[in-house]
Amino acid sequence: MNNKRKTNKKRVGIIGAGPSGLAQLRAFEAAKHAGLEVPEVVCFEKQSNWGGMWNYSWRTGVGKYGEPIHGSMYKYLWSNGPKECLEFSDYSFDEHFKKPISSYPPRPVLFDYIQGRIKKNKIRDYIRFDTTARWVNYNDETEKFEVVFDDLKIDKTYTEEFDYLVVASGHFSTPNMPYFKGIEQFPGQVMHAHDFRGADPYKDQDILIIGSSYSAEDIGVQCHKHGAKSVTLSYRSSPIGVNWPEGIKEVPLLTHFEDDIAHFKDGTTERYDAVIMCTGYQHKFPFLPDEFRLKTKNNLYPDHLYKGVFYNNLPKLIFLGMQDQYYTFNMFDAQAWVARDFMMDRMEMPSKRERRVDIDRWLEDNDKLENSFDHVDFQSAYIKDLLSLSDYPDFNVDEVGVMFKEWLKDKDENILTYRDKTFKSVVTGTMAETHHTEWMDEMDDSKERYLYQEESEEALEEVVGKQHV
Repeated sequence: MNNKRKTNKKRVGIIGAGPSGLAQLRAFEAAKHAGLEVPEVVCFEKQSNWGGMWNYSWRTGVGKYGEPIHGSMYKYLWSNGPKECLEFSDYSFDEHFKKPISSYPPRPVLFDYIQGRIKKNKIRDYIRFDTTARWVNYNDETEKFEVVFDDLKIDKTYTEEFDYLVVASGHFSTPNMPYFKGIEQFPGQVMHAHDFRGADPYKDQDILIIGSSYSAEDIGVQCHKHGAKSVTLSYRSSPIGVNWPEGIKEVPLLTHFEDDIAHFKDGTTERYDAVIMCTGYQHKFPFLPDEFRLKTKNNLYPDHLYKGVFYNNLPKLIFLGMQDQYYTFNMFDAQAWVARDFMMDRMEMPSKRERRVDIDRWLEDNDKLENSFDHVDFQSAYIKDLLSLSDYPDFNVDEVGVMFKEWLKDKDENILTYRDKTFKSVVTGTMAETHHTEWMDEMDDSKERYLYQEESEEALEEVVGKQHV
């Protein structure tokens, strides 16, 4: 069925209603509140709710309508970086929670914060849920994108036209799954981090984790916290290198299996109950034709994107959140505001050659980076560049960069206690509260426990005291 709409108003299609897609919707809403005329905007989300990775589902493999599961979220996940480093500059944690909270909230609390900003507006009205993009064609004559969608709920296929297309589908959902000789005979569970849904099943087990990424680090620590007998992390090129507690260790790369025995590059062997591949994700855009498909590995500045956003061969095709990330929510905002201004003719696009020169300059700087502090400085410079191009509310990027470096030091010092540290908001100046329970002792990640435990204990003490009297 063809469902093309005839209108003189520009139309913007957004694929994905995770943090990046919601940032784009919020950017248009902010322009609308400022009295500006905005295009017609429609967002398409294949899940049944917004939030992208932060929208937890117990499902693995395929979802309710047979689509591959998008989310890689798991139980007991807590922010692995200070919330002060991702705070929206137009919607503070203070405004949302009405009180100071700790610097490292659990997933349900961050999900609540993400929703709080967009619930203030009728942004949900712009989103078609349970709808997936199947194919994109760009018509050179009409200069419009023709996008084929499937409404999964009613099993209906239709096509719509857009002047601009924003790809906000993320890049942490298509697993990169390596092969090791003998793995098919391994008798225990083998899975990718994408399908990890919590550490509970690994209590009293010996776990092998392949990888040295943030997910390897966090899943390893989660398994340790929730009672795994031992955790071994196997790295390809270099170890994570933090001061691991007893029960967690790093070894060189796995070479092969013999039944449940793993053999490593240094000649050592060990038996394991389960294997978790924390081996990264692929940038995958099956709905885009080859000439528009962003082909890149996970890095701080993907090639072919002007300002890390506009596809250089066709700037009307916009990618959000495709970088490796230190900054997250506020970076997506900065990108979305710049993209919005281009789509509303408030930003002049340089020539293709000039764009290429700018891209190459960033790529050259990226190649010179040597360590994590360099990475932080590079992405901080990128954020400042974006902020100079739009009216997104400014925030102290340099101070956020300092916090990121403190966070990196804290993790090196003690991987089990860094989440107990506190930081000051650059948006409000509020110092975070110390959480009522140390992270290693906190087994409940619910919003209710996180926000109201102290009040509950005080109320209980008051009741007990009255009864005693």
